[in-house]
Amino acid sequence: MATRVRDASAVRAGCNRLELDEPVECEVKLFSQTVSGLAVQLRDWRYPVVFDLKTGEPKFDNYQGNWGKQKELDQVLQAYAVEKTKLEARRKGYAVTERPLRDGNIQLSIQLGA
Repeated sequence: MATRVRDASAVRAGCNRLELDEPVECEVKLFSQTVSGLAVQLRDWRYPVVFDLKTGEPKFDNYQGNWGKQKELDQVLQAYAVEKTKLEARRKGYAVTERPLRDGNIQLSIQLGA
């Protein structure tokens, strides 16, 4: 399943969850291209990941893992998905609880009534 990143509030909440710096809307020079969007600087990554909120696509250059580990981007995408789900569920009046699983995944339970 591919995660499309389109909600700046959920990106900010995901970054906060992972204790990353606040994302910044800007233009970023990656190694071979310049991109615009919401930039998130991951730990130990040479260049930030830039999310195009219109297309939902991340733009990045981690030089096949040499300039940043894919696992760290996967954690950001997971945090985004969790926070986006929580925001939407609460907006619709649902209560949300989460439980971390041993394998690193997160189980969300959504119930009617907050």
